[in-house]
Amino acid sequence: MIEGKKVVVCLPAYNAARTLEKTYHEISKDLVDAVILVDDGSIDETVSIANALAIQYVIVHTSNKGYGANQKTCYAKALGIGADIIIMLHPDYQYNPKLIPSMAYLIANDVYPVVLGSRILGNGAMHNGMPVYKYFANRVLTFIQNILLRQKLSEYHTGYRAYSRAVLMSINLNANSDDFIFDNQLLAQVFFKGFEIGEISCPARYFAEASSINFKRSVRYGLGVIYTSVQYRLAKWAIIKPAIFK
Repeated sequence: MIEGKKVVVCLPAYNAARTLEKTYHEISKDLVDAVILVDDGSIDETVSIANALAIQYVIVHTSNKGYGANQKTCYAKALGIGADIIIMLHPDYQYNPKLIPSMAYLIANDVYPVVLGSRILGNGAMHNGMPVYKYFANRVLTFIQNILLRQKLSEYHTGYRAYSRAVLMSINLNANSDDFIFDNQLLAQVFFKGFEIGEISCPARYFAEASSINFKRSVRYGLGVIYTSVQYRLAKWAIIKPAIFK
C-alpha cells in the first residue's frame, strides 16, 4: 500500500509465455498488494506459467475476446477486490515494471488521478528501437488528438497506465470497444470527465517477443483514434452524445 491505498497491477496477457516471468519478477512486491493476470485465449503456456508464479488472480478467457475486452475484465476484478490504484502493465516486458512505484506515488499523493508511461518524453523512443513508421504515426496522431481534445500529452498510445479508483468508477468502460482502440477511448473519457493526466518518461524496449499489431490493424486503429477524437469534440460542443461519453 501507499498512503493507505491498495495498489493492484493488471497484466492483460495474450501469448506472453516467453516474457511473463521476467516481467512479474520486476514488479515491486513490497509496494503492490495484488497482481491480476487475465489471459485472453492464449495458445502458449501463459496460464501455466502464471499459476507456477503463484500470481494471486489468474482469470482465463476461453476464447480470444480482444485487447479491450481483456482490460475490461482486468479493471472489473481490480475494482472488485478494492483497488485504489490500478496499474496496467503489458506482460511482454516492453515497459519497465520498475516504474510502478513512481506512477503509483503520483496518484497516492493526489498529484494526478491518471499517469501514463510515455515513450516519447525524452529521446529514447527511436534509440530503443521504435520503428520509424510507428514513431511517425504516433506523432501525427498525437498532434491531431491534442488539437481536437485541447490537451498537451506527449502521446496517447502507450500501453503503460495507472488510474485511481475514482477515475475508473466514473467512466463507462463497457461502452468501449473490445479491440485496441479501447485504450484511446479511455483517455478521451478521462479528459471528458475533467480529470488531469500526468506523464513520466518510460523508454520502451522493442524486440521479437514484444507484442505488436500488424499494419492492417494499425491503420484501423489510427482511423479509430481520429474518429474517437472527433466524437469527443462534437460531444463537448453538445452536438452528439456517444455512449462512451455518457
